[in-house]
This record gives sequence, structure tokens and C-alpha cells, in this order.
Amino acid sequence: MKVLVVGAGALGGYFGGRLLEIGRDVTFLVRPRRAEQLRAHGLVVKSRKGDFHIPNPPRLLANELSGKNFDLILLSNKAYDLDAAMDDFSPAVGASTAILPLLNGMRHLDVMDARFGATHVLGGRCNIAATLGADGTVRHLNEIHDIIYGERDGTRTPRIAAIEALMQGVKFDARASAEILQEMWEKWVMLGTLAASNCLFRGAVGDVIAGGGGAAVMAMLDESIAIATSAGHPPRPAAAAAIRGNLSKAGSPFSASMLRDLEQGFRVESDHVVGDLIARAGELPVPMLRLAYAALKTYEVRKQREAK
Repeated sequence: MKVLVVGAGALGGYFGGRLLEIGRDVTFLVRPRRAEQLRAHGLVVKSRKGDFHIPNPPRLLANELSGKNFDLILLSNKAYDLDAAMDDFSPAVGASTAILPLLNGMRHLDVMDARFGATHVLGGRCNIAATLGADGTVRHLNEIHDIIYGERDGTRTPRIAAIEALMQGVKFDARASAEILQEMWEKWVMLGTLAASNCLFRGAVGDVIAGGGGAAVMAMLDESIAIATSAGHPPRPAAAAAIRGNLSKAGSPFSASMLRDLEQGFRVESDHVVGDLIARAGELPVPMLRLAYAALKTYEVRKQREAK
């Protein structure tokens, strides 16, 4: 398969780099500054699972995509960059191109369905903690690095088989799922609660519990589960137990990347991870999620004011 990875940041650089590491046909779609970093220093990844360096990796700018054909587009950008990313990669979407988004939440599926048609868009989720340093180095911060993907109707198709072949031998965990929407909702329940509570209380899970916020976290989780249930995707018992355990573990350093972004003064995915979850609540009461969302929007308003 010919693969276009949109972005060579923390996620795209890591997963795309791992594919290049085993000789797959991968090209990065990047902006000029990142293109220059890759030209000058290559793709550098630091990971407990093995460091690697790929000199001068294949890359294109958006204005160089015309006439290029790709079988798979791996979408790794932040959700707030989705519109710009779609504009950039749209010339690469051919009649049989599959798009595999690794964004958080669910709203991006609706947006891409409207732009490209649902037949092009797979379901996908990833789990990894990674950052992109100012020098362009991708740093993998924990032991987890997985991608789960599948057709949204649960069928096994030739393109899913082709992606499985693409992933054979790669140095991260990858698997196809016949229940990808369910798995995406389960991640969203966990991440929505984690990001909302981390950013509201300005601390990791263990910090929030030690500070007396454990009951509030569990209230947010119950609200998130109620929203998923109303959408027809209640977390399965094992997933629900794992989520509850991860969000209530004393001393845990577990935190969402949104907290790191907020603490560094960066843009955050408030609307996509927390706001869209609330939008799908309908008449359900979700006061704790609304409180956390208000805190996130306050941060954004303040950043806008201070930037003037």
C-alpha cells in the first residue's frame, strides 16, 4: 500500500516512522518548517521500545500532492486542525483511497463523511503518549503504542486485509476490529473524563485524588457513560472496569495530553473531546462535564484576550 501520513508530529512521526522503519511505502504530508527539519536532521524518534533515525524521509507539501495516488491516508493531526488538513490532503483522495483517522472523539467522522463520503472513511483510534520537541525529535513517553482500525459497519473488506498486511512486523501494536465504533466510544468515555478532570483540577489522576477530587471524577465518568449509553455504545463491562480503575488509582501519574497542552499555553481540543460529548448528551444532566468545559473555554478566552 502507498501510505500518506498527514503530519509528522508526535503521532504521525511515531507511527509513520515505525512503518518506514520496516520498509513500508510511506510519505509524510508536512508544512514547510517541518519539511526543512526532516531534510536537515531526518526523522528522530526516542522510545523505550527502541530509538530510530530515518534520514531524509519521503515528504510532500500540500501544493505538491496533485497527481499523486495513495491507497491509505493516515490522519494524525489535532482535531482543531481538521478543516485545514482536509484542504491539504484532499488532492490525494482518489476513487479507492481509504482514510484512517486517529483523532479523538467522533465529530471528525461526521465532518469527513460530508467532505469525502462515508465509504472513504474508516474508524480508528490510537493509544500513545508522545510529544514533539522544539528540535523536531519525537519522544514516546510510555510503554503503550497501539492502533486499532476497522470498517465502521463491522465488515471485513479487502482494504482491511491490506492494512493488516501493511502492519505485519511493525514495532507497535496494531489490530483490526469488527467493533471499531464501540472501541472509539470507549476511548472517548475514558479520554473525555480524563481530560475534563485533569484540566479542571490542573493535575494528574493521583494528584486529583489526593486533593479530594475523586468523587467529582467519578461523577464525570458516570455522565460520560450515560452519554455513550444513550448513543447506543455503553462501555462493555471489562472496558468500564478498566476505565474506572485507571481514573481512581491513588498516586497515578496518568494524565491527558490536553493537560500538557494547557500547561504549556498551547491550543486545546476542548470542543472536540469535551464539548462534543456534551452536545450529544441531549436532555441528560451533565453538570460536572459542563463545569470542566466552562473551565476549558475560560482558558481559551483568556488566551485570545492576552494575544491581542
